[in-house]
Amino acid sequence: MGLPAKYIERQMADFKSGARKTAVPGRNTELMLALAKAASEAEVKAAAAYFSAIKPRAVIRVVEGESVPRTYVTGWHLALIDKGEREAIGQRIIEVPEVFEQFEKRDTHARFIAYVPPGSVKRGEALAANGGGKTVACAGCHGPTLSGTDDVPGIAGRSPTYLVRQLYEFKHGVRAGVQSALMKPTVEHLELEDMIALAAYAGSLPPGPRTD
Repeated sequence: MGLPAKYIERQMADFKSGARKTAVPGRNTELMLALAKAASEAEVKAAAAYFSAIKPRAVIRVVEGESVPRTYVTGWHLALIDKGEREAIGQRIIEVPEVFEQFEKRDTHARFIAYVPPGSVKRGEALAANGGGKTVACAGCHGPTLSGTDDVPGIAGRSPTYLVRQLYEFKHGVRAGVQSALMKPTVEHLELEDMIALAAYAGSLPPGPRTD
């Protein structure tokens, strides 16, 4: 996992206070809210220390292409339709487990493929480096390799669909915790295609140790 302990503690506090929600209609956040409210301060600190000590590893492979294998929705996830059918990707990220049975059984060695539009990684690299007049360089907060600094989380090697959702939620005020204000001006001028590009680039990077 490799998230900073301070960051994990802050997110638990934001869930507990209701400052962190979701922009996805119908997505079940009640369980997370209930867990956060039920956990004591000591339990949160212990869990944060445990999860922050887990060494991050690469589990996502980013693949660019005009078309992607067709998928179906199962639960809150996508899975491949195993018939060789393909469809245009459009402005989407299609993220699926490489071996669905591994993912379904919650195998910790499960790996994923994130299909992204052509040119996304290169475009995201440019946006991350200089902002392209729409944002600021990601390294200023997330570190030179985007692996995180101090209590700022790393974004290198993270799930691209997760990253897009967080950018969207920061932009629309759904994430409104103590430090969310730092992200608001960073994302307010980003369009969906910018978010996809940034997420594709960050997801393509190898995760590494934080710069503390």
